[in-house]
Amino acid sequence: VQLQASGGGLVQAGGSLRLSCVVSGTNVGFSVMGWYRQAPGKQRELVASIFGGGMTNYADSVRGRFTISRDNAKNTVYLQMNSLKPEDTGVYYCARGSPPTWGQGTLVTVSS
Repeated sequence: VQLQASGGGLVQAGGSLRLSCVVSGTNVGFSVMGWYRQAPGKQRELVASIFGGGMTNYADSVRGRFTISRDNAKNTVYLQMNSLKPEDTGVYYCARGSPPTWGQGTLVTVSS
């Protein structure tokens, strides 16, 4: 299984970004997929997850601002991030399953 994340960048507070994670070697429609982030000096934390049946779950800090989704035909998982805050800054990783299989991260920097 390989996961390739992209879409990070520098954005001002209040702005939006969409992260993408292209997956190969498994079908995202039948997998538990998640987005994690790791802020400088902090532990990696789960931000959002989507289950095989389509149910989603979010960390309290992002609920209402972030949306996780997937495109089964493209075997891709997305994280739409709106109303970004400086505290959302970090390296974002997509992952499959538990324990997670990790992709490489993509850096998100939110300036105040």
